[in-house]
Amino acid sequence: MRNPLQEQLLKAGLVNKTKAAQVVREQAKNHKGKTPAPPSAEQVEAKRLQAEKAERDRALAAERNAQVRANEAHAQVRQIVEAHKVKREGEIAYRFTDGDAIKDVLVNEALRAQLASGTLVIVRHDQGYELLPRIAADKVYARDAALIVLDHGRGEASSGNSDDDEYYKQFQVPDDLIW
Repeated sequence: MRNPLQEQLLKAGLVNKTKAAQVVREQAKNHKGKTPAPPSAEQVEAKRLQAEKAERDRALAAERNAQVRANEAHAQVRQIVEAHKVKREGEIAYRFTDGDAIKDVLVNEALRAQLASGTLVIVRHDQGYELLPRIAADKVYARDAALIVLDHGRGEASSGNSDDDEYYKQFQVPDDLIW
């Protein structure tokens, strides 16, 4: 099914069959290569709404995953504390600060020495406080550092400012000073 004009040109000998076939192929390629019609306003709006819904779904999924990870970490901390807590016994009140409040736990002399040296750590557990050995406290610290209330082994509970310490080093205190 050729174009009647092509048939006439072929009969007249002005073009050959290969040249006519090439022109037909180029026309077909040009016809197929045309850009599709621009999307309608409804299609644009539908795509925008679909993208917004996908973004909301991704945000909700990320929030759910974060909540699941937090719950898993909390359960792991609870399990670590229950498995490794040191039995508290004694009559000595060991005082420490938890935020702005001063709290205390009753310990004996050996536990007090371990707390002071950093071998034992005080962690917040449920409504109270528990004593944990250093290894278990490191596991709790990796999961939720906010639960560690007192840890003399880390050296983070420095009461002074390092800038102030550097400043006061220039003043010498006599060795024979008696208070």
